[in-house]
Amino acid sequence: MSVPNQDHPEARPPFVAASERRASPEDPPLAPGQRVGFAVIGLGRLSLDSILPALASCKLCKLAAVMTGDKEKGRRIAAQYGVLADAVYAYDEWDKLAHNADVQAVYIVTPNGMHHEQVIQAARIGKHVLCEKPLSNTSAEALEMVEACADAGVKLMVAYRLQYEPHNRDVAKMVRSGEFGKLKIIEAHNGQVQDDASQWRHEAKLAGGGSLPDIGLYCLNFARFVTGEEPVEVMAWVWSTPGDVRFTEIEENVAWQMRFPSGVVGRFSAAYDAHESRHARLHFQTATVKLDPAFSYKGIRLYVNHRSAAREDVEVSEERVSEEKNQFGAEMDHMAECVLTGRTPGTPGEEGLQDQRIMEAIYRSAAENRPIMLEPISGPDAFRDARLSDK
Repeated sequence: MSVPNQDHPEARPPFVAASERRASPEDPPLAPGQRVGFAVIGLGRLSLDSILPALASCKLCKLAAVMTGDKEKGRRIAAQYGVLADAVYAYDEWDKLAHNADVQAVYIVTPNGMHHEQVIQAARIGKHVLCEKPLSNTSAEALEMVEACADAGVKLMVAYRLQYEPHNRDVAKMVRSGEFGKLKIIEAHNGQVQDDASQWRHEAKLAGGGSLPDIGLYCLNFARFVTGEEPVEVMAWVWSTPGDVRFTEIEENVAWQMRFPSGVVGRFSAAYDAHESRHARLHFQTATVKLDPAFSYKGIRLYVNHRSAAREDVEVSEERVSEEKNQFGAEMDHMAECVLTGRTPGTPGEEGLQDQRIMEAIYRSAAENRPIMLEPISGPDAFRDARLSDK
């Protein structure tokens, strides 16, 4: 679907031979006055280090306002990006934001426990919503957010950046196409060592949980995305180091298994006090595919091991290379495209709601020490529009 007022790429001859890897020409940016204006809600580390810099390079959207708990900081940051001081709002100034016609959408980048109220406020004032993951602290809250946006006629998208990342999309295509036969087993791990300093991720009210909703969610959503299936059974274990004050309110580690309708079985884990490692491995009938790193903001790499077609005693190891894109820029431009064209986001609120329901089943399984059966969901990509043919 074409974006209104966006020009086609300029025609130009290739500068490398046909034997070389040629990059496809990219669509040019919209004129600044035609781009979707975003208000970034929350000016923490993720906004300052990743989202605001990415917005500066987006083609379909722009930074139009910020909302923060520290307006002095907000005015300082706004000035750095050419945003006027009167487009800096406090968290209780949603009604003022409503009158800013330059803002069509908000990107909520606050602690998880604040998402519910802020999404509902944004919907109330008629702004489209891009919300960081996890969508909320509970499935009940997530459902209210989905319904509030639907009732208000605004779009709700969850910021699952990796569903717009080329290497992750390539893996999904491998699974769907049967390039290496049927997928049998998925393994994924996401781990890091949490700092000792006090932070909101260690508070249950603001975080909603520990390693599972923060970094384990990447493993969960990855498995659902690449298979296009919804799990029918989970079994999980949760544990924390006794006496570690970081994990007084939230869990340190979680490991779980999921079974999918096709017979695929997944093994996943997330850790808050283990050396940083973010990888995924997929075992097909005729190949093993590895993403390492799999869930990082940049530098994702994709490897394939398979038997040589010429000699059965030769194992081939290859790297599949895709042009790296700014993951935050890609997801924001996708949201802007949806606002401009009326398309449903590829990762709508329902996608986040489903992850919330599965995470609750994971916690329940660990608490009761037994497998939990999930409601069967028929059809591929039941809660998303994967759009794997899109660029």
